[in-house]
Amino acid sequence: MAKPKPVAAHSSSASCAHPELHTHGAAEFVRAVEQACRERGLNLTPIRAEALRQIAQAGKPVKAYDLLERMRGGPGASAPPTVYRALDFLLENGFIHRLVSINAFLACHHPLAQHVVPILICKACESAAELEDETLAAQLDALARAQRFEPSSSYLEVLGLCATCTGKGEG
Repeated sequence: MAKPKPVAAHSSSASCAHPELHTHGAAEFVRAVEQACRERGLNLTPIRAEALRQIAQAGKPVKAYDLLERMRGGPGASAPPTVYRALDFLLENGFIHRLVSINAFLACHHPLAQHVVPILICKACESAAELEDETLAAQLDALARAQRFEPSSSYLEVLGLCATCTGKGEG
C-alpha cells in the first residue's frame, strides 16, 4: 500500500497563522477532523470520512468527479449527490477549501480553525498552496463592511505559475 501524500502544499515564505492547529500529512489531517467533529458534535459519516481521506491523500486539488471515481466501490459513494453532500459538509465545517476558479477541493492545513486565506493555484500543474495569512481576508471583509455590504462567503485565489512550472523552483 502506498504511503499517503501530504495534505497539500503550503507557502514556506509566510508564517503560519495557527501553528498550534497546523496538520502535516493525510493521516494527521483526518485525525484532526475526527477530533473536531467529536468536539463539535458533528456526524462524520463513513462517506464523509472517505471523501475527506481521498482529498487529503491527493496532496493537490481534487475535482468532484475525480473524487467520485476515487470513491467508487465504497459504501453508498457511487452516486454523485452523495459525494456532493459529503463535500458540502466538509466545506461548511471548514475542513476543506473550494477552489472556485478550477472547480476543485483542497484539504485545509488548519481543520480546527475556520478561516479564509489566499490560495495560489498553478494554471499549468494545478498545484495549490495555502498562504497562511489571514490579514488579506480580514482587510477585504473590513472594506466590504465599510460599504455596508454583508459578506456571506469569500474566495481568495491567485492564478499563475508555480516555481516548478516556471523553472524557478529550488533545487
